[in-house]
Amino acid sequence: MSSTYLKTPPRIKVLEALGALADGRVEVINDKEAVVRSSDGTRMYKVYVDVSRREVDSTDNGTVHRGYVGYPIISFLMIKKLLPVNERLMQSLKGVPWRKLNEEYKSYARVMEVIIRDRGLNEDEVNKYIDQVLSMLRRMGLKRTQRYNEVVEG
Repeated sequence: MSSTYLKTPPRIKVLEALGALADGRVEVINDKEAVVRSSDGTRMYKVYVDVSRREVDSTDNGTVHRGYVGYPIISFLMIKKLLPVNERLMQSLKGVPWRKLNEEYKSYARVMEVIIRDRGLNEDEVNKYIDQVLSMLRRMGLKRTQRYNEVVEG
């Protein structure tokens, strides 16, 4: 099995991960595996995390096609308490239609602006939290070790 280091994800993926937790879309299978349902419920992403070996995999597009740590991996790392969870911010991200917004605006930066505005969030708090999570992710140095090869439709 070959492995490649994953890039740091776009900033919005930290918020998407929190949103998945807020909506109860992360199902832990065992210590190393989980399944994450997409915001519109049409997709199920398989997630594998072995932190001791710094190996991860997920069937989401960001991980598979763009080579960054996808939000399903981030969500699972949060559940495993390996990344921090901002409870207040998480609660304010309940029910965000991520996929719809991403397709509508075609810009992660624009979607973040809309969410911060529409949800009445403190932009400084949001950015500090994202910086903290991304910094920890970079230090983890995660490699994608391909365990799955399909994106699972719901």
